Amino acid sequence: MTAGPLDPFDTLAPHPTAGIAAATTDLSKVYGSGDTRVVALDRVSIAFREGEFTAIMGPSGSGKSTLMHCAAGLDSFSSGSVRIGTTELGSLNDRQLTQVRRDRIGFIFQAFNLLPTLTALENITLPLNIAGRRPEPGWLDRVVSTVGLSQRLGHRPGQLSGGQQQRVAVARALVSRPAIIFGDEPTGNLDSRAGAEVLGFLRDSVRELGQTVVVVTHDPVAAGYADRVVFLADGRLVDEMTRPTPDRVLDRMKALDSRAHAG
Repeated sequence: MTAGPLDPFDTLAPHPTAGIAAATTDLSKVYGSGDTRVVALDRVSIAFREGEFTAIMGPSGSGKSTLMHCAAGLDSFSSGSVRIGTTELGSLNDRQLTQVRRDRIGFIFQAFNLLPTLTALENITLPLNIAGRRPEPGWLDRVVSTVGLSQRLGHRPGQLSGGQQQRVAVARALVSRPAIIFGDEPTGNLDSRAGAEVLGFLRDSVRELGQTVVVVTHDPVAAGYADRVVFLADGRLVDEMTRPTPDRVLDRMKALDSRAHAG
């Protein structure tokens, strides 16, 4: 998309700032008031670097999904700021926010969210078609090859396994070349083998395509595919780990769970 001089999205270049695809600053999310007041996020500041795979983990109710939904522009927040590149989401109206989500952010959810009457290829290109954009043939071929779907493009979701359906969802998120992809438990509905395939493809998309990926997960094995794991507890960022392994992540999660139960 070519932005004009007065276009509010002229800051949405592929690399708008020094290596940061998205960031939150003092981000808070509060539900209710008085006796029913719940602080889901408590002044969370975090940056997601370009070309990096980040996993967000934490005990149940820690705020990890809320953080992802706010950072991805899917949910409002009470205070603080969220940026995609240099674009402040809190300053956008509904139309502008919809455009940012469509053009700059990819989504992969636990439910595959595929249309059953469309082929795999039609599902992959659907967001671009809705936006009135054509897929770049070279990029589309590369994405399809990366996720291993070249022989399945004419199949409908009902003719695909769960792992293949989620690969279609991954390709759909990648095909628009978003600044960042968010995944909410993207392998939660898959068996361990299919889950490993999808995580491998996400890993490849970071390494080979330069994609930025952020996933919420409760699975230490899934987190082991990431470059970095950040840990939340009680709505706060409490720890971070680089070069994670499943065993190290599991030990850290046990410690957080013990602390939560002790509290």
